[in-house]
Parts: sequence; structure tokens; C-alpha cells
Amino acid sequence: MTRLADNFDYNTMSEYVPELFTSLAAAGTLEQARRTLQAWLDDQEATTPESLAQLSPNQVRRRGDCLMALRSLTRATADAQAGFSTCAALWDLARGRSRPDLGPGFFAEFTHLFWGITGRPLAGEENRAGEIPGDLPPEQASRLRSRQLDELWQRAEQAMERFSDGLDAAVVSRRRQRRQRILSVLGGSERDWNDWKWQARHVLTSPEKIASVINIPPEQKRAIARANQFRIPVGVTPYYASLIDEQASRRDLVVRAQVLPPAGYVDIMAEHRDQREFYFDFMEEHYTSPIERITRRYPAICILKPYNSCPQICVYCQRNWEIEQPLAPGALVRADQLAAALEWIERSSAIREVLITGGDPLVLGNSRLRRLLERLAAIDHIDMVRIGSRIPVTLPMRIDDELARLLGSFREPGRRELCLVTHVQSPYEVTPELVAAIDRLRRQGLSVLNQQVYTFHVSRRFEAARLRQMLRRVGIAPYYTFVAKGKEETLDYLVPLPRLLQERQEESRLLPGTRRTDDVVINLPRLGKTPVLSRQQRTLLAINGAGARVYELHPWEKRQRGYLFEDVPILDYLQRLANAGEDVDEYATIWYYF
Repeated sequence: MTRLADNFDYNTMSEYVPELFTSLAAAGTLEQARRTLQAWLDDQEATTPESLAQLSPNQVRRRGDCLMALRSLTRATADAQAGFSTCAALWDLARGRSRPDLGPGFFAEFTHLFWGITGRPLAGEENRAGEIPGDLPPEQASRLRSRQLDELWQRAEQAMERFSDGLDAAVVSRRRQRRQRILSVLGGSERDWNDWKWQARHVLTSPEKIASVINIPPEQKRAIARANQFRIPVGVTPYYASLIDEQASRRDLVVRAQVLPPAGYVDIMAEHRDQREFYFDFMEEHYTSPIERITRRYPAICILKPYNSCPQICVYCQRNWEIEQPLAPGALVRADQLAAALEWIERSSAIREVLITGGDPLVLGNSRLRRLLERLAAIDHIDMVRIGSRIPVTLPMRIDDELARLLGSFREPGRRELCLVTHVQSPYEVTPELVAAIDRLRRQGLSVLNQQVYTFHVSRRFEAARLRQMLRRVGIAPYYTFVAKGKEETLDYLVPLPRLLQERQEESRLLPGTRRTDDVVINLPRLGKTPVLSRQQRTLLAINGAGARVYELHPWEKRQRGYLFEDVPILDYLQRLANAGEDVDEYATIWYYF
């Protein structure tokens, strides 16, 4: 029953439960309406198992989830927390009151909610599909189940095959040609290409340079020019530019979206350029920095930032507020600041692990890195050093044998470990060069972990599953999948939380356990990574007029206040998918992840 914006209104919402809206219309006050709604829920929950016998297990579970969600929305305390009363909205509608603040997204949410409560199947869903009769002999039941699992995997594999990866022979060949074109424009040789310092000297930042090697439309070129004007960070390494196809397509959209800022992003960044340091500090790092270049949000780990820039800038970078250009001249920490930060770590005996990030610390030369790691290795209570770097994806030639040996030399099994955490966003970024770089690190005994930011551009069915499959194949362990931060300037990148829950349950769950080791988290201001998979970690408070779900997210440290989180409306997200050519029927269950 998947529909889009122009198909949802009061009539589509109320047709499944007319008796409820008749009762609500008779309520004289909001509190009476609230009690009416809760009494109706009581009646629904009292339904006997016998009367549900015609429903499939899926429909029964979905019905229970919808009842639980609606009950959560009826609480008076939820109204106060969210600043929006879902109950009042339904009561007003039942009485025929005008509510111009309620849009198609609101009606879409409740249409699907009542559809689920009434036990109706989704498109293509058969009541008893997938069930194995209980009276089958064990061997016959086992064979039937095995055939079902074969079918599940075949469908998953077919879905994953939609997504190209950078190890495919045809892709490698295309990129070899791209490399030649870029070298001819930049006046370089094959030897230059494999020199990371040459790559760093030729990072593309201006609209003219970017357009000389990447086909971009005029509006994109104007956005980059405006970004340059207001010192909004834009940068693409020649190597990463070679991963972008000659003509834009869904195949390389993820790669383009990483580095080519949309006009809306640039406009918002430019509008608040004078307040940038605080306005765009989504994580409120100013409040978690006990000393310059240190961030601390957890008991036994801190972040050390020796270099506050990168050779290439991700559009949705968490620290866009403190980066003005790639490889910025002032990005290197002053010697006195670094010394003070290291002394703070030495004095802070609770710290057991240091994450060296920034910016990208692997931009530092080997001698600087060695001195930094030697200083950390001399601190007795540090038993893990983590390096956060996107260099394997953007500048893999930097990870040569010398650097790998240097990093590996600081491992002291049983005493201290060193690992690399990187950010591969898409299977299209998994290239022979990345594979070689990771192999050099692994041969030194170093573990490599991945953090993926779950943006719109990587959220198609089975796209993230395909990435996890590729990562394990090349020796990278999935570590975290991040809910994209709800930053105003990166609205184009956001995905509803239910899509991540759906992906975890219906897509990544089909992979072997070693390929789905990542946890789904959201980064909350000041508090850091907060898990979201369990319902104990969030409470649904409201569905507002735009159709956005409003949650209270419960921080990892329970004595802290909850965080009010307004999600992306599901209907808006599905509309974007449809505009991008996706069959939104494939996403029909998204409405039922609360």
C-alpha cells in the first residue's frame, strides 16, 4: 500500500478505524480524548489470541508494535516533552477542526499505524508465507528450512549485486583511464601519482580545477566558488577524483556526495560564517575540551588532535566549524599546545586509550608521528592507541611499507595495542590501492576498523550490507554505523532512524555474524556515541505536523538528561528515494520500526 505525498489525508488515515474517530469526536476535552484513545488501545490489546489466528506472525508482531507506539504517543508527559500533542491533533481532526499545520507526512504516519493495528498485510505479504508446519518430520522440516534460507540469500545477493565495487575489472579499467586524464591535466607522471606528497600538493579546491577533471553541472561549480569565497572547506585529492565517473550516475553518487557540497549546504555555512565556531559545533566540543587539542566524553578514553585538517574534506564533516581548507597552513598543533596536551594525558590516570584524530593525523610526516607515538608509549597507563584516518580511502599511497612498519613497531602484545579506524563509505571506494594499503597494515599485526556514516546516498536496500561484505573481504572490521548528525547544513544527507533499524533487521541480519559486527549509534552533543537499536535506548514522544517522529534518546550515562531528537519525516525520505529511481514498495516495512 505504499503511496506518496499526494495520497495521504484525513480520509486515508481514518478509514481503517472509523469507530475510534467517532469516539474521539464525542470527547469534550483533551483529557477525555486522551482517555478515549487509551481505552480504545486497551480494547485492542485485550484481543484474544484466537481472533488473531488468521494473521501471520509478522502481522501479529507489527500490530503489537503499532499499539505500543500509539500508546507512547498518548501520554501527557510526552506532549510536554515534545512540545506537540499528537493526541490533540487526532482529537481536532475527529471534530472537523482545521489543522493547517498537519501535512501529508503526518497523515502517512497514522495511515500506516492504523493499517498495522488492524492487521492488514503489506503489499506482497501472504498471511502464512515462510511458516513451517509443526507436524513435519525433523528431516523434512530441515530441508524445507534450508531451501527457504537459500531463497533468502539469493534475494539478498541479487540486491547486493546492484552496487558496483572498486575491485570490479571494468571499474578498475575505467579508473585507469580517469587517472591518465587527471595526470594530463595536472602535468604529472605515473611516478607522481604514487607519491602521496605530490597528491597532497595537487589537492583540487577551486571550481576551475575541480571542473577540469570532474564533469560537474554549472550550479555545482557556482556552489564551490561560493564555498571558496567564504572559506568553507572543499577539497578532492587527484586519487579520489579518479574514483568519480566521467558522467554522474547513481553508481558514483556516493563518491560525489562525499566531497562536492550542495548549494544548500554552502548557503547555510555562508549565512552563519561569523558564528561558525559555535553555530556548527554540533557535538559541542567546546564543552568537552579540558585543554586545547583534547576532547573527552567517556571515562577511559580521550581524543588528541595534533592536526586539524585533512587532504580531503567530507561535506558532512563533524568538525567543519574548525576547518577552512584542506591541509590548512595553521592546522598543525603548536609544540607548546601538544606538550601541554600530552602532559594532561600523563596526569589523567583514568585514561587508558587515546584516539589520535583531527583532521587526519596521517598527514603528519613519519618523524613527527614517531615522536608523538613514542611520547604516548612512555605513559604507563595508556594501553591502546587508536588512529582515526580516512587516508586509506582518499590517499592510500601514503600507507607505504615504511609507515606500516612504523605504526606496527608501537604494538607491544600484552602491554599496548595500536589500531587504525577508517571511514569507507561505499563499496565503490574499495579499490586495489585501498586493499594494498590495508594489507600492509595487517601484515604488521594492526587491526583496521570501519565507521560508516549512514547518509541518504548509501541508504538503498542492501547497499550497506554490500559494503560490510566487501570490508571483511579486504581485512577491515565493521565497527560503527552512525546516524548522520542532524546538522542544519547537511539536511540533504539525513536518513530517518527507522531506515537504520530496518537495514539492521532485514538486510545486515542476513550476513554472517563476523560481517555485521558494527553497532548503530547516534552522536549526541557533549555525550558522544549513544546506541539506538534497543527500544530501551529511546522513547517515541510525538509525530509532529510535518510527519517527523520526535524521540527522547537516552544517553549511555543514565544520570544525564535525555536528548530531544526530531527525525527526518519518513514520507519525505521515500519521496527522495522514488525521485532517485528506487521502488519504494521495497521499503514498505520502514513505517513499523519505532
